[in-house]
Amino acid sequence: MKKKIAVIILNRNLPLITNKLVNNINKKNSIDKDIYVVEAGSDKKKLSKYCTWHIKDKTTKKNGLRYPRGMNCGLSNLYFENKIQDYDYFFLLTNDTELKGKNYLNELVKIMETNKKIGILSPCSKDWGEKKILKKSNLKFFWYIHNTAYFIRGRLIQELSNFKKNNYKFGLFDGSNFRGYGTDSELIAKSYANGYACAITSKVWAEENNSYLLNQSDLIKTDNYNKNLQLWTKEGFNWMQKKYGFKNKWDLNFYVKSFYDRFFEQNKYLLKYKI
Repeated sequence: MKKKIAVIILNRNLPLITNKLVNNINKKNSIDKDIYVVEAGSDKKKLSKYCTWHIKDKTTKKNGLRYPRGMNCGLSNLYFENKIQDYDYFFLLTNDTELKGKNYLNELVKIMETNKKIGILSPCSKDWGEKKILKKSNLKFFWYIHNTAYFIRGRLIQELSNFKKNNYKFGLFDGSNFRGYGTDSELIAKSYANGYACAITSKVWAEENNSYLLNQSDLIKTDNYNKNLQLWTKEGFNWMQKKYGFKNKWDLNFYVKSFYDRFFEQNKYLLKYKI
């Protein structure tokens, strides 16, 4: 029987935080699921007890994987293990994500089953401005969504991904952009271009706990918050210009929004979800 959900969590040297997230998902959700933990160069003594794949080549041990390569890694491993087709949905999580409520996976599945045109769904955060847009409606389609908790239709992943074994620059995300600034927008553009919407719901809430990066960057073996932010944007701008010829994020945003607007031209019955 086909399993419903594969949850992929990215960890680097924060086993207790990752274990807590896995325990939360198992405790709060009865739906059929498998949970996979990608260890992005974690020290041997700092592996989550739920570790699935420990990536420990020299480069990963030094720099980690970050979200694009980390998720490519998990998805790629499932692909080459002939398991990716077993799942209807994939929940891609950073380990600093804190999910609220009970049976939130059931709620996400229910939304996706009711709205077959949604390819990517994200819980809302109480820190996001989007929550104001969702006051009158608990579901809207957006052309930008921050990527800490993407709930993705399996069919979309199989349509958009280009996996190469043990090369995590390839897959669902463009891993050549190491820190990932702009890769979320690129994925959303591809989703709309292929006839799938990207949505945020306030029926499920998820918060990103930045305190781990702010206070434990040495333990994670990563750049401190400010340096990471600078490199994230600098590398992202270089990637945008080299790949698309865009000189700023607004150009990328307008590119994504053009596919967003075209989606509604082709699916006028869904205009109630447009912002």
